[in-house]
Amino acid sequence: MSDEKTAVDQQNQAEFPEDAQEQVEQPADAVNLGEEAERWKKEAEETNDRLLRAMADMENMRRRFRKEQEDMQKYAALPVVEALLPAIDNFERAMSVDKENLTVDSLLQGINMVYRQMVQVFEKEGLQAIESVGKPFDPHIHQAVMQVEDSAYEPGTVVEELQKGYQFKDRTVRPAMVKVNG
Repeated sequence: MSDEKTAVDQQNQAEFPEDAQEQVEQPADAVNLGEEAERWKKEAEETNDRLLRAMADMENMRRRFRKEQEDMQKYAALPVVEALLPAIDNFERAMSVDKENLTVDSLLQGINMVYRQMVQVFEKEGLQAIESVGKPFDPHIHQAVMQVEDSAYEPGTVVEELQKGYQFKDRTVRPAMVKVNG
């Protein structure tokens, strides 16, 4: 029988290497696996918590950015409005002037002052009048409403400006209405 036992032991050793036998024989390793599993579980929970916080922070940042953009669009014209307030004040002063002492010259002088003030505000913001007379016709900045024959100008040249056109920075706000030499 001892021969049979020896043969079985040899067969078991062949099937199970010594390391595997040691792992099976040592219950302390099973405890270590449980502790390690618990540690990984805690780490996964912490990582999940950090992920949820990061996602919440990102959503808050998006919401704040969207609000800032809406406010920027809503109040974009505020500097221009503030700059035009003195012109409105001057118009109100002109309208409240004593009618008995009012002369045409003083009225025109007041209107010219307010006009210059408004033009300065618009120019400061990037608005400029389109120069047309004597320039070649450009359909991007001119709107031809009439065609005339004038030997003083080359064909395709703007002869007269009927209404001023304006550009804001690099964009045409309103094309100039012009007469073009045919």
